[in-house]
Amino acid sequence: MTTELLARARELLRTAPVVDGHNDLPWAMRAQVGYDLDAVDLTTDQRSRLHTDFGRLREGGVGAQFWSVYVRSDYAGDQAVSATLEQIDFVRTLTERYPDHLRLALTAEDMETARREGRIASLMGAEGGHSINSSMATLRVLHELGVRYLTLTHNDNVPWADSATDKPEHGGLTEFGEEVVREMNRLGMLVDLSHVSADTMRDALRVTEAPVIFSHSSARGVCDHPRNIPDDVLAQLAANGGVAMVTFVPKFILPAAIEWTVDADQNMRAHGFHPLETTPEAMAVQHAFEAAHPRPVATVATVADHLDHMRQLAGIDHLGIGGDFDGTAFTPAGLDDVAGYPHLIAELLGRGWSETDLAKLTWHNAVRVLRHAEAVARDLRAVRRPSIATL
Repeated sequence: MTTELLARARELLRTAPVVDGHNDLPWAMRAQVGYDLDAVDLTTDQRSRLHTDFGRLREGGVGAQFWSVYVRSDYAGDQAVSATLEQIDFVRTLTERYPDHLRLALTAEDMETARREGRIASLMGAEGGHSINSSMATLRVLHELGVRYLTLTHNDNVPWADSATDKPEHGGLTEFGEEVVREMNRLGMLVDLSHVSADTMRDALRVTEAPVIFSHSSARGVCDHPRNIPDDVLAQLAANGGVAMVTFVPKFILPAAIEWTVDADQNMRAHGFHPLETTPEAMAVQHAFEAAHPRPVATVATVADHLDHMRQLAGIDHLGIGGDFDGTAFTPAGLDDVAGYPHLIAELLGRGWSETDLAKLTWHNAVRVLRHAEAVARDLRAVRRPSIATL
C-alpha cells in the first residue's frame, strides 16, 4: 500500500464517508463504566481501552455509525427488553452530549443532513430477536425510539428463528418469524440477517418486501464459518436490493483463526469470563493466552479478499462495511480500530476498484437501502394494520 493510495483513500472518504453497520461501543461502555460518560472522555484518545473515540472516528472517515444496542443472548424475557432500552438510552444520551460530533439519524435524509453538517450520523440497530421478547408491540416501541434494524438472532436461537451458531430448531423462520419480518417491513426497520442460520436467511429473503442487510458478515466462500453468508444468498441480494456489510472479526474472515478462537474462548470461560467480554480484565486474559499461543493474524488484504468475492456474486451496489469494533477482542493488522478504514479503501484502490465503486461501498449503498425500506413502509402502512400476532 503506497502513500499515494492512502492519500487518495482519505480524499475519497471526505465526500463519501464510511457508513459502518455495527459498533458495540454501547455495550463496552456498559461493561466498563456503567455508561458513565464522565469516566471515559470520548473526545480524547481511548485506544488503551476502546476501539472507538471521536478523534479516531474522524481519522477513519466515518460519516455514519449504526451503534449496536446489543444485549447478550443469555439475557431473556423482560431482562433482555430492559437491557435493550438501557442501551438505547445510552446512545441517545451520547448523541445529545456530543452535538458537535454526532447527529441523531432516523432516516436516510437525516444521514445526508449529518454529512452536509460535517457530523457523524448516529443510528441504532438491535442485535438479536430476544430484544423484543416475541412481542410485536415491543418491536414497534424499539422503532419509535429510533432503532432502524433488528438482527433476527444473536448467537442463540429465538423462539421464532434459528441462529447460525446454535442447533437448528425451526428450519429457519417460523410462521411468527415471518410475521416479524412483515411487520419490520411495515415499520421501515431493516431486517438484519447477520448471525442467523442460512435457512433463516433464505426464508427472510423469500418473505421480505423490502431490502435486507447483513450488518456485519463476510463471505462463507472465502472463510467457511457459519456466521458468514453462503454464495447462493449473496447471489440473491441483487434481486432483493439489500446490502452485505463485510466484517473484520478475524475468526470470520481467516480460516486459520477459527480453531484458535475456539481454544481462546475455552480459556476465557475457564477464567470466569464470557468469551465476548472486552473489559480490560478480560483482555488481559486474552493477551496472556495470545502470548502463550500466537494467533493467526488477519490483514487488510484478508478483508479485501472477502469484498472481491462478495462483489463477484452480489455486485457492487450491494456491499457495505460493518467492522464490529468494540465487539471483538482482536482485529486485523491495519484495521486495529475505527481509524483504520482508509487502509481498506487504499487496498481496494490498489486492486483496481474505481472511486465511484468505492463511494457506493462506503456511503451510497447503505443510505439507499434505508431510503428504500422507508419507501416500502410508506406504501405498506397505507394498506396494512399493525400486526397483533403472537406465538
